Amino acid sequence: MAEATQRAVDLYQGGVILVPGGVKIRDQAKLRSAATDRLAWQAVFGSGEDREAARWLIWELGQVTGSRPASINDLYLARGRGECGGFTVPAMNVRMMAYDTARAIFRAARSGKAGAIILEIARSEIAYTEQRPAEYVSVMIAAALREGYALPLFIQGDHCQVNQKKYQADPEGEIGEVKKLIAEEVGAGFYNIDVDTSTLVDLSRSSLSEQQRLNYERAAEITGFIRRQEPQGITVSVGAEIGEVGMKNSTVEELHAFMQGYNQALAALGGSVGISKISVQTGTSHGGVVLADGSIADVKLDLQALAALSEVAREQYGLAGAVQHGASTLPANAFGNFPRIETAEIHLATNFQNIIFDHPRLPAELRQRLRSWVDENAAGERKSGDTNEQFYYKARKKAIGPFKQDLWSLPEDIRGAIAGDLEKTFAFLFEQLNVNGTEDQVNRFIQAPIQHHAALKPVLVAAADDPDAGE
Repeated sequence: MAEATQRAVDLYQGGVILVPGGVKIRDQAKLRSAATDRLAWQAVFGSGEDREAARWLIWELGQVTGSRPASINDLYLARGRGECGGFTVPAMNVRMMAYDTARAIFRAARSGKAGAIILEIARSEIAYTEQRPAEYVSVMIAAALREGYALPLFIQGDHCQVNQKKYQADPEGEIGEVKKLIAEEVGAGFYNIDVDTSTLVDLSRSSLSEQQRLNYERAAEITGFIRRQEPQGITVSVGAEIGEVGMKNSTVEELHAFMQGYNQALAALGGSVGISKISVQTGTSHGGVVLADGSIADVKLDLQALAALSEVAREQYGLAGAVQHGASTLPANAFGNFPRIETAEIHLATNFQNIIFDHPRLPAELRQRLRSWVDENAAGERKSGDTNEQFYYKARKKAIGPFKQDLWSLPEDIRGAIAGDLEKTFAFLFEQLNVNGTEDQVNRFIQAPIQHHAALKPVLVAAADDPDAGE
């Protein structure tokens, strides 16, 4: 790959040079130029050695600048000890126009000095957005380089979810698929993993412990697997889940049943480091509830339950607190509640893709092609009784992957207008969630060791069947 690597370096016209074991930056300003745009494009749409060289160079530039993948584990455990708090970490699923969207995130973060932010993608999203982990990491780092964001990057595998139907047919095979995905993610630089075995909760069982048994036993097993994948100097932040999003609301008693069983199961497997947070269900659903006209119904969020679950998670189990999924479609006045009640993390996705799909600057011709593609290729997503608007709202995300290059190729002024509106949204969220100023907390608690990275050959892993296994 020597020639391909040199071609990638030459994009910076002398601003970057190769040195033994990595790269040296001679001109920081050139990282914030169109050269990084071209490198990011090559990392996504290039082929063969040119693509791998671009990904290698992006990784190495991140190592030099400080934009390196990191685990948020130590910050979360510090929160569990009461050494920090008062903010809620936004975990943002970057689905569409990933490079422009991530650049908007980093601009808002730099402006507010927000360091406690997470960039994530779910198992199902990897499939329909056509973003394997190595590509996703490259794009996130490249966006940080372009915007001069030099803090650790918390990149997360969201909903590494066990599919219940596949588990019933072949338990070990389905667990094996989740492990393969996690191995690929950790190898690519995802040092934050949300294990989702909540699909295995069996509410027909008589006791809470029995209801949660498969959930906590498999979560412990997968935690142990993650610990065996960790690079030297990295303790992956692992999350677990006690209630499937969109289903029955979680209770403190269920949290106790899960945590007690999980800790016992983990000890029986050799006692590796456990989880740092716990996802709960308190009234939301992925993507929101879509009404007949395509609008979103009001959500009845149980803030009292969320506060109680977070408090127990911190004070009795040393975790950062509870995690709220499916939050992006909540009304604007809801977000300030999360830091007030010490919610550790919330997951946000659908509203960001809505901003792009519904943006007035999106060309009418592209909008029509997107809609026609959904009609022709996603008919299986339509449920009995769905209006056309309900169907299109829920199914249009399936067009993200097939139209990825079209969206990346939009004229600069159009992409800039869309990214500008995204940036305003991120800035609002960071303010409401009180993460502005958290770069000091990140610098205090997080050490992101330098790692040199070999090119990855992606392992193809089956996606979850659940079309809503994202936010």
